[in-house]
Amino acid sequence: MSEPRENSWRSAQSGYLNRKRKTRHYRLVLRLMLMICLLLVTIVVIRQTGMISFFTTPDSQTQQGKTAPTAEQGKRSAPKADLLSNRDLKGILSQVPLLNADSNIFFIENGLGSYRITTSLNVDIQEFLLKKLDRLKTLKRGKPRNIALVVMEPDTGKIIALAGFDLDNPKTNPCYESRFPAASIFKIVTAAAALETLGFTPDTPLYFNGNKYTLYKRQLKNTRNKYSYKVSFAQAFAESINPVFGKISQNDMGKDTLDTYASAFGFNAPIDSELSFTSGVLKMTDQPYQWAEIGCGFNNDTTISPVFGAMLASTIINSGKVPVPNIVEHVADAKGNLIYQWENRIHNSAIKSKTASSLVTLMKKTVSSGTARKIFRGQKKHPVLSKLTIGGKTGSLYNKAHTIKYDWFTGFGMQKSGSGKLAVSIVVGHGKYYGTKAGEYGRMILEQYFKQPVKLAER
Repeated sequence: MSEPRENSWRSAQSGYLNRKRKTRHYRLVLRLMLMICLLLVTIVVIRQTGMISFFTTPDSQTQQGKTAPTAEQGKRSAPKADLLSNRDLKGILSQVPLLNADSNIFFIENGLGSYRITTSLNVDIQEFLLKKLDRLKTLKRGKPRNIALVVMEPDTGKIIALAGFDLDNPKTNPCYESRFPAASIFKIVTAAAALETLGFTPDTPLYFNGNKYTLYKRQLKNTRNKYSYKVSFAQAFAESINPVFGKISQNDMGKDTLDTYASAFGFNAPIDSELSFTSGVLKMTDQPYQWAEIGCGFNNDTTISPVFGAMLASTIINSGKVPVPNIVEHVADAKGNLIYQWENRIHNSAIKSKTASSLVTLMKKTVSSGTARKIFRGQKKHPVLSKLTIGGKTGSLYNKAHTIKYDWFTGFGMQKSGSGKLAVSIVVGHGKYYGTKAGEYGRMILEQYFKQPVKLAER
């Protein structure tokens, strides 16, 4: 009987040990499962919050402690294409036929790749100007030797029209070249300097003797007698009176002031633009009479490009800020990746906002009662022009050979009820027979642009 009891005890002891081992096993499995679950939850939280994870590989981590992209972010973002620098874009644009273009989108291929270039050119305005140029080329009398027309958005510097030709140099772009005498367009710079350094206002009274459009040394004396003419500063600007601007340049401001303000507007300065144009060339000497010639524009040595002329007009209605001319909205590569996007940039703040406002007054008077009054006759009753504030500056001067008379109009139009603005710059090189004046083209452009809402290329 003792043997069965021994077996019974052993059997009970064995069962107890088996149950204990199973309990330990179950607990171990349960702990392992909990740890796995906790680990999985931790990984999910880390990845969703974008925290740095020690589970990422060294290659996937960014430098300087920046967060590596998550798997979800990696699915959404494609690899970035190499972006174009302004210098690269300038090189590509040299292959684009922008002058007299009838489209605002261009496809270019070179050794570096294929590009789709979307520009700010307004096709409607371009076609309007191209028709005018086509007609000019058929004329036997009144055909200009060269002509350049630039239309710009003043606050952005965007060029929306670029047209012209040069019969003597057909392969050149006359809109870009700074070889046209600035003539009285330089009076914009002189007037700005006088307003800020001499305390002038549009109503400041001034005096001169002799003809309005000559510049003899005797006219530069501070003479006031019974033969003197009295005019306001605004009238002197509007009528482009040379002796007035010659006197204040030589006698009151001098070389340094003229040079400083010319530089502020962009003369003799490289403009960081994608366009291969030159701004303006100014050469000052130590001769006081030359300062008078410079100040009133009565010389052939001060030159500007039509693009720069549009910059000058834009500055006046852009509160004194000089816009950087541009024409490209964006560029895409062969795969459709955006590799260049336009950004608004300012070259310089040339003058105070108050000064710019006074210059608007002077330029308005040019149109209402000055040298451009005949061209804009009937503006007040015109269905389109009557809704605009229009200002400008004219200029005219023969070349040194006296074979071409250059005729300028640089101006602007602003909606009286609305935010629309436009700057125009036109130069016409008349040959033996005088044809359509630059100011007339300016009027045509303003009328065409503002007669209906005009959409630019998408930005």
